[in-house]
Amino acid sequence: MKNLDLGHIQWSQLPGFDNFDYCVLSVDRPNKLVDVLFHFHENDPIVLHRHCAVNHTFVISGEHRLFHANGDLKEVRPTGSYTISQPDTTPHRECGGEGGTLVLFSIRGTEGVMYEILDDQENLIAMFDMDAFEALHAANAL
Repeated sequence: MKNLDLGHIQWSQLPGFDNFDYCVLSVDRPNKLVDVLFHFHENDPIVLHRHCAVNHTFVISGEHRLFHANGDLKEVRPTGSYTISQPDTTPHRECGGEGGTLVLFSIRGTEGVMYEILDDQENLIAMFDMDAFEALHAANAL
């Protein structure tokens, strides 16, 4: 298989979060679906957060690493892994392994809160819902 060429993807970053890139591929409000590509950088876990909606994930390349809030390794998902995760109130972090990782997230089943972003003391600092993903998608299309 040839190396992936990610040059055609319009990557974005959220201000203040330089350890991952994202591309909102699709927002389908009637069917309550949001598809997002995440490029998690190598060995640099992202902000603490909770998944508040069902997430289908497919690891396209690299190793997807998940960590408990205390920093202990929770799970490693190799290239080709497909996972269906139910909403979970337990916060976690994630990152790429050596060389980073590319993961497709298909977020499903709600127009409400999909992700809660937390500080290191697990205080809520931001939320992402369907409206937020629609705004990110529109901004990415410019």
